Amino acid sequence: MRNFIRTSGWKLIHLRQMEQSDQKYLRTLISEGEHQELDFKFEISDARKIAKTLSAFSNTDGGRLLIGVKDNGRIAGVRSDEEFYMAESAATLYCKPEVQFQSHSYLLEGKTVLEIYIPPVLQKPVYAMDENKRWMAYVRVGDQNTLAGIVQLQVWKEADKERGKLLEYTRKEEMLLRYLEGKDAVSLSRIQRDMGYQRKELVSLMTNLVLFNVVEMSYIDTNSCFRLVESPGEKSG
Repeated sequence: MRNFIRTSGWKLIHLRQMEQSDQKYLRTLISEGEHQELDFKFEISDARKIAKTLSAFSNTDGGRLLIGVKDNGRIAGVRSDEEFYMAESAATLYCKPEVQFQSHSYLLEGKTVLEIYIPPVLQKPVYAMDENKRWMAYVRVGDQNTLAGIVQLQVWKEADKERGKLLEYTRKEEMLLRYLEGKDAVSLSRIQRDMGYQRKELVSLMTNLVLFNVVEMSYIDTNSCFRLVESPGEKSG
């Protein structure tokens, strides 16, 4: 009996320590505010909206979704079982391919917060079904989910294909690179307008230049933008 009481007491202390550790971890996360790898949701009322976030995290650097936390970081709390099933529906019914995630529930201020961790995927893109039942791919830009640009989609499509080790420059590539010299990030539509390329042709040119790490692609607001890489051909670790 003594051994049982002593073991039970140790377990109680250990559980309290785990709870305190969990609460510290969660408070630290919330104090970071929303960013590229962290999103707060008051609740899950629409599985399609959550699917967009799952797609964006999967296609970028992965991330954590805290459900039961308001945008300002205040704890609202949720019924974790209901929210988990909604998240599961988003991942299995409204994402293609299905998104694999890990989940954990925390008790903070007497309220339950559900954490969902979505790892980045190797085979991109992951699509999410929108309100019009179209499959769309998203990326995470800052604390926002943004539609992946057409060049990004082509880069993903071409990434695993066999390519030569050298990029052959034609006059079109030379003109394009000369245009980008000395410029900050320029949108695809502006390049097309300034240089007069056909859309399909420009997308193909930019895709190759991005794949060979000659041009860098980024997002400004919701627009895909491009600029020359400082050391072309050298990919950062």
